[in-house]
Amino acid sequence: MEDRLDDIINGLHQKSVTKQAIYRNTKQTFDRMKEISQQLIEDLLDRISSQGAKLVIEYRNVNEHEFQIKFSGDLLVFVMHSNIVTFPDDYEIMRNDYVDEDFRRRFFGHIMAYNFMADTIKYNRLDDPGYLVGRMLINIDNHFCIEGVKQLDLPQDEITNIAKNKVTDRTLRIIVESAMVASVNNDLMGQDVSDIERITLKQKLENTHLNKPHKLGFQISPELTH
Repeated sequence: MEDRLDDIINGLHQKSVTKQAIYRNTKQTFDRMKEISQQLIEDLLDRISSQGAKLVIEYRNVNEHEFQIKFSGDLLVFVMHSNIVTFPDDYEIMRNDYVDEDFRRRFFGHIMAYNFMADTIKYNRLDDPGYLVGRMLINIDNHFCIEGVKQLDLPQDEITNIAKNKVTDRTLRIIVESAMVASVNNDLMGQDVSDIERITLKQKLENTHLNKPHKLGFQISPELTH
């Protein structure tokens, strides 16, 4: 009985230490991503100013686990999840020799980027959807991979190989820039005329049925975790 209790305690201790280390790695990465995003916005504003263009680009820190980038009619929302996760054995990233070599590499922190219409937040339209642009998985070695959409257009060998890829300022900048490009290319779709041919007075007063275009969305590409 004592041996089993010791096994339980040792297992809990190892997992706890592992998850705490991964959380720290993820939080450090997210904090650095915030700083890099702010610098990116400054660079864009300088470029826009030099070209005489008038575009609104803003960075907003929401809290320790969220920040936003607003540009034109788009809003990118970056969220760091506070929990550490793992995946089933048949999940692509788990079928990897590097992950198999150390059980601690089976756990990941994750940062997600969602694309919303900027007016969704401005007018507090609670039913408007946001679309996942990409998810960054970070492990105990501070290695990462990206799961996301084909429109993210990241160099697969350089970004998605968790066995080799360590978090750097360069890769974080590439990820944020790519998410912005994907969002710009995520077109706004109007409603079918049949959806708006009849409305109720309540819908008119609450503006829940009028002028509600939606984002086209993205094509998810799970193969990116190879």
